[in-house]
Amino acid sequence: MAHKEPNLPFRWDIPGGDRTGSLTEGVDHDCSYADVLAECAAKVLARSADGDLYFVGRSPDSVYDLLSGVLADTSHHTRLHRLPLSLYGLDGEGLTPDERAQLRANLAATGISPRTLAARERPVVFADLVLHGSTFGNLHHHLRAWIDDERAAWNVIRRRVRYLGITAREKTSPNTWRWQQHAAWTDDLPPSAVRNVSVDGFVWSRLGNSQPKTEHSFRRTRWADPSVTRPRHDKEARQGLAEALSFHEHGRTLRIRSLVHRVLTGEPAFRDPWLRTLAHDLRASGGTSPA
Repeated sequence: MAHKEPNLPFRWDIPGGDRTGSLTEGVDHDCSYADVLAECAAKVLARSADGDLYFVGRSPDSVYDLLSGVLADTSHHTRLHRLPLSLYGLDGEGLTPDERAQLRANLAATGISPRTLAARERPVVFADLVLHGSTFGNLHHHLRAWIDDERAAWNVIRRRVRYLGITAREKTSPNTWRWQQHAAWTDDLPPSAVRNVSVDGFVWSRLGNSQPKTEHSFRRTRWADPSVTRPRHDKEARQGLAEALSFHEHGRTLRIRSLVHRVLTGEPAFRDPWLRTLAHDLRASGGTSPA
C-alpha cells in the first residue's frame, strides 16, 4: 500500500477568535439553544470515562466548541479533539487501496493508529450524532482491519476504544429502538464501551441537518483533495464560524459553566474521583459575564 501524507481540512482555531478578522462581523447566527446544548455536552463529558473525546465529523462541532469554552481554564481542555471524517452509510464501504491508505494517514495525523491505541493509558471515546450507527460501524471496521494488518494487540485495544452516540430524545419504553442493539460489531467490545446521550429532537436535527458549517463534509472524495486545507469564506462558512465562536464564548460564561456543573453532579459517574475533581476544578475556574 502506497505511503500517503495526511490531508486534513482547515478549520479556524475557535478559541483564537481574534484572528478571524472581519469574517463574522454582521453575520447572523443562532445560539438560542445554548442551554440545551450545554446539558448534552455535560452528559457527554460525564460519560466519557475520563477518556479523550474525539468528535467525529461536523455534526457534533457545536458540542466540541461549547465544551472547549467550558473547559478552557481546566487541565481537561487537552482531552477534546476533532476527527474530521465522513463515513456515513455506503460511503464508508468498499474503499480502494488508495482511499484506505489516505484514511489511515489522516487518522494517524489526529492521533489515532493501532500503535497509539495500544499504548494509551486513557480510553479514546468517539462521539457523534447517531441515527442508525453506520458511521461508527464503518469507523470500527476500518480500525479493526488496520489493527489486524499491523498485528496490534486487539485484546488490549478493545478496552481502550469507546463509542458515545448523541441521539434524538424519544419517549422511553421497553420497545424503544436503540441503535447499538442492532449493530453486531458492538459485540467486539465490552458492554460499557457503547453509551448514549439523548438531546432534544429539534437540536439534534439542527446540528445534524441544517446548521451552517465551517467546512464541507469530509467524504472519501475529499480525503486527498488539497483544496480542503484552504479556508472557506462563503456565507455558510462565515455563519458556521460565527456560531462556533459564540458557542465557545457561551461555554466560558459563569452561567453555562454552572449549568454544566449541575448536570455533572447528577450523573451516575459523579461517584468516580476523576469527575468529582473535574467538577471542583470547573467551579473553581469561575467564568465570564455574558456579553
